Amino acid sequence: MASSPPPRPRGRPARPDAELRAAALEAATWLLLNQGYAAATLEAVAKRAGMAKKTVYRFAANREDLVAQVVRGWTDTFEPVMAQDVGGAADVLPALARVLQAIADRALSADAVGMFRLLTADFPARAALLAVYQENGIERGTAMLAAWFEKLAARGFIRIRQPRETAGLLLAMTIAEPLRQMALGLAQPLPQGSIADRIQACVALFAGQGEVFAVRSGAAVD
Repeated sequence: MASSPPPRPRGRPARPDAELRAAALEAATWLLLNQGYAAATLEAVAKRAGMAKKTVYRFAANREDLVAQVVRGWTDTFEPVMAQDVGGAADVLPALARVLQAIADRALSADAVGMFRLLTADFPARAALLAVYQENGIERGTAMLAAWFEKLAARGFIRIRQPRETAGLLLAMTIAEPLRQMALGLAQPLPQGSIADRIQACVALFAGQGEVFAVRSGAAVD
């Protein structure tokens, strides 16, 4: 006689870890930007994400770790565009514009602008949060762009003496001023706003294209 099938488990099916982690990071981001760093405890994150506190601990050891993952997740979005195929030297500048646009889309989003605005205020543990933001956001993004330059140089498409310093200067030129304006409420974050024209101007200036800036040799001095 055939045995009867085992009873089906009751309740909702278990959520995949990737979904749980994404929910925890989304909850942490909301708490940071809407209630401040002090309110973004792991207990509060668990409550907002609709999960047990022990579940949050599976993904983050403490609040700083959770914030680090939020910011690191932003820079993770740069990887696909930096993995694009650059077929030759003629493709470098268009590819660079796409890389800068991808960075801007994340670094100048409403969440990222809100985080920057939060860091300009004075609050307990600001130094710890600033260190996390610097390491996982600014420094990592700069390192990723520098590595992309090095890859292009290794293929013979560009010459670059100081890839890390150059990457930092280019990101400062492209991102820093729009971020300041957005944090002050003088401009809209992306995608409501746009810095497409700024990116094209930065790429042209970076490439030494004369229509942006050029020193005229032999020009007379008045």
